Amino acid sequence: MGLGHTRRNLAVAKALTELSPEATVLLVTGTSHISRLALPPNVEILKLPSIRKVSNGEYSSRSLGISGDDIRDLRSRLLLAAVKSFQPAVVLVDKHPFGAGGEFKAGLKALRRQGGRAVLGLRDILDEPACVLAEWRPYRMQHRIAQYYDQVFIYGQRAILDPTVEYRFPPNLAARTKFCGYVVNRDSAQELGDFQPLLADPVKDTRPTVLATAGGGEDGFALLETFMHAAAGAPWHGVVVAGPMTPEPQMQALTRLAAENGVILRKFVPQLPTLFKSIAALVSMGGYNTIAEAVSQGVPTVCVPRVVPRTEQLIRAEAFARLGLLHALHPEQLNPQSLRSKISCAIARPRNQLSRRAEQELRFDGGRQAASHLLQLAMATRLGEPAVA
Repeated sequence: MGLGHTRRNLAVAKALTELSPEATVLLVTGTSHISRLALPPNVEILKLPSIRKVSNGEYSSRSLGISGDDIRDLRSRLLLAAVKSFQPAVVLVDKHPFGAGGEFKAGLKALRRQGGRAVLGLRDILDEPACVLAEWRPYRMQHRIAQYYDQVFIYGQRAILDPTVEYRFPPNLAARTKFCGYVVNRDSAQELGDFQPLLADPVKDTRPTVLATAGGGEDGFALLETFMHAAAGAPWHGVVVAGPMTPEPQMQALTRLAAENGVILRKFVPQLPTLFKSIAALVSMGGYNTIAEAVSQGVPTVCVPRVVPRTEQLIRAEAFARLGLLHALHPEQLNPQSLRSKISCAIARPRNQLSRRAEQELRFDGGRQAASHLLQLAMATRLGEPAVA
């Protein structure tokens, strides 16, 4: 569903087509802004009708005037048709083993009948282990994953969190789990195009540039509002990218604040990490993609993680902060003064020092590692080797 999930899978798709130029990939997503992202060669998009999460396990249509049951049925039929028509050797499913509300159950069964393989891709952290176990327990989710999936990819490292232990994978599933390292997007600078003017002109403004972003933008208003107040009279130049899903009333409020505090504001930049090499510091929430991409480039970062409804971002931010890779600020302590203080500390940290630290502690070839495993499975499918029972 999310933009971050889609960008992560595009990175895997790009690595896959680089390793195997004859491979073709069908990326199925509900993300409305997929058309604004650069697609690798041999990659096509199947756009599902968008949904939004109402509560855990409950979804509603984002745009269509139909019920939750009807939108689930529509998406399920589209997914089943894609499996039957495209006949993939391997399907990589992101985060939700059976799709939102179980919409991919029929597709998984059809894939198995056709002799295809299934892989579940999970980011480094889902949530506090106790919360994940409580959600999974009624469905015996670990055992159902083991039944339907040939492998599980973890887009992270055991040292940060080991899902096979914390989420209690049964032995037969733990044995089929691959730790791939962190997935980052390797966008080229030329893909930034018309967004280069976001950065301050070094001739007219000699202050360093600090960029603030809130991912998709649905719940980042408090952070961006605080950043704009912190930018007023600061020894740095503020730039904000709010996110494509920022509600319009909030966007209007941010536009007013930007004008008042001398901050450049944009709603969406397709390949945002291409800006990271040109900024002095980054302020962001704790989403997987933004943090992994920033740390991989040695960007001095202040992370203000989301803490509800999940603590996934907080766990990641605190783990990275313990490794000396970023500065974490709990949202309960967020105010213009505390944020400006953290930004000053971040700017003072040399980038080459951060880059060396990141290289020592983490791996960032997750896209290539995942692609390599997928190709091995595809070859096994082609040779007719048996899949999991």
